[in-house]
Amino acid sequence: MLEPPPQYRNRPPRFTDATVLTSIGPDRLGREAWLEPNTARAWQSMQATATASGVTLWVASAFRSIARQEEIVTAKLRRGLTWEQILAVSAYPGFSEHHTGTAIDLTTPDCPDLVEKFETTAAFRWLTRHASGFGFALSYPRGNPHGVVYEPWHWRWHDGLRQP
Repeated sequence: MLEPPPQYRNRPPRFTDATVLTSIGPDRLGREAWLEPNTARAWQSMQATATASGVTLWVASAFRSIARQEEIVTAKLRRGLTWEQILAVSAYPGFSEHHTGTAIDLTTPDCPDLVEKFETTAAFRWLTRHASGFGFALSYPRGNPHGVVYEPWHWRWHDGLRQP
């Protein structure tokens, strides 16, 4: 188990692992991707609508367990990164929306995964206009109250956001 940095030592996890997941097929790298069932349906509908509009959306990352998040963070510590460097781009285990199965990182052809450049793509412009109609919202806009770096690729499904 990781020795948490001071700001996480006495904090309970913010998120728990989803207990029911549905496959949404392979992600951009060919790995099986999973989301909670309602999110999976919303994602598939949104992706199909985007495709019909001429916009390609690919999954870069979907459900990620707390154990997997710990592996990612541990590997970064072993490579010599500081907690400050790690927490600027990766959530501490138990604090990632990906644990819930309702968060998805998106990309599109000709754009590297998980980079701010995603905001310059037709896919991002389409998402900003249409994602809320499928129940998705950008989790970490610029200056977000969570102190997370701007992530134009990271979208989370919220049932209450659905438009009538």
